Amino acid sequence: MLTKIIPIIRKNGFQSIRMDDMAKYMDVSKATMYKYFTSKEDVIQASVNSFVDYINELIVESNNTVKSFTKGFQQSFEQSILLAAYISDVFLNELQIMYPYLHDQLRDAMQRREEKLMVFYEEGKDKGLFNSVNEKLIFLQDDVLVRSMIDAKFLMLNGLTLHQLLWDYYQLKKLQLFKADHAEQVDDHHMVNQLDYISKKLMRDLF
Repeated sequence: MLTKIIPIIRKNGFQSIRMDDMAKYMDVSKATMYKYFTSKEDVIQASVNSFVDYINELIVESNNTVKSFTKGFQQSFEQSILLAAYISDVFLNELQIMYPYLHDQLRDAMQRREEKLMVFYEEGKDKGLFNSVNEKLIFLQDDVLVRSMIDAKFLMLNGLTLHQLLWDYYQLKKLQLFKADHAEQVDDHHMVNQLDYISKKLMRDLF
């Protein structure tokens, strides 16, 4: 049920949605919905919990090999795309106004994720694998640029498919982060299928 309602509140917010509307978007009867959610706040709480759980699942591996840093980079890339796509400004703004304690929970989880990634980037630089980049700019780039790119009008005006856009952005970030001699060693085969899956999921949910 949450997988069906999250794209709706991501796009339109939740302030004006009634419980009747939520049942319709979830494609269940009101009786079924009320077995799990007694109020709109319950739905939003469960949505935030799903985001927090997803954020907390990030495992950034680094055992001094290009392979391990590649896996950590690819995991963080996938997560950055999905978080930017589903946690919209509309959702965050309404959450801060209506349920500030839930906004704080989500903000804290995202802050912990950034801290873990900061350590990961620093380790990569110490090992001579990563370029000396400003990590804060990486986070800002993911937050602002990805939100702008995942837009039907942007894709149409630039003659791009979402899959091609995500692939190009992945290549750009890889070249930004990895030093040239190590970037050539990054195995991209896993990301071909992953980005195909992500692009289809976003097209189905958000467009």
